Amino acid sequence: MEPLMITAAMVGAEVTREQQPHLPITPKEIGVAAAECAAAGASIIHLHVRTADGRPTQDKDIFAEAIAEIRSRTDAIVQVSTGGAVGMSAEERLQPVFLRPEMATLTCGTVNFSDDVFMNSPSDLRRFAETLQRHGVRPEFEIFDAGMIANALHLAKLGLVTPPYHFDFVLGVPGALPATPKNLQFLVDSLPEGATYSVAGMGRHQLTLGTLSIVMGGHVRVGFEDNIYYRKGVLADSNAQLVARMKRLADELERPVATPDEARKMLGIVRS
Repeated sequence: MEPLMITAAMVGAEVTREQQPHLPITPKEIGVAAAECAAAGASIIHLHVRTADGRPTQDKDIFAEAIAEIRSRTDAIVQVSTGGAVGMSAEERLQPVFLRPEMATLTCGTVNFSDDVFMNSPSDLRRFAETLQRHGVRPEFEIFDAGMIANALHLAKLGLVTPPYHFDFVLGVPGALPATPKNLQFLVDSLPEGATYSVAGMGRHQLTLGTLSIVMGGHVRVGFEDNIYYRKGVLADSNAQLVARMKRLADELERPVATPDEARKMLGIVRS
């Protein structure tokens, strides 16, 4: 199997300090947490940022501060979110792409998101893909439902994305595809040949589906964005604690963990 890429999704847009006291919020806190995650085995840092009072934001300047803090401490790939938070406009959500990070997410459709709706029209998808392509940013296709794979492949048909293709299956969001092994297998079977994928299981599914992905040859995403607990009723001490658990599982299964440069090679990222 390929080396295992572990993505650390450390912040997200919904979790609060009241829910998880160890949530990193300031750019410096994010940089420190990223270094801890990289030391624990993460090769990719999936990045959301917050305002000083903890609100989600896509402000380019705050992203620039956080990226600088990360890069001063680790060589891990920085993958900015273009999802932002529910209700943000496409203009807001695209801001960090103009910083030309190595990678960015591209959510491939509209999805119910608990009591809200996360909107991504077909024209939005084309706009996001064109913007990433123009700035030399590699996309990670965020897949919340099965039809989003077809949407991603349509962007490829239009020439707006190029291989190698990397998908992230976000499973267990209320209103989207449930986090079951059967659904994961179906999604994997629907991928084009040569594509790579990671799995982000929501809540308690982070551990079970992450473990299954390791065994299946996929990759994993862990962190407070998706799950704030280490085990039932016990909050995690840090994002790095969740990364380290996945690395231990990979070690037991004799699957090596990817370095950032190994991940870049698998993802088709060419450093300038």
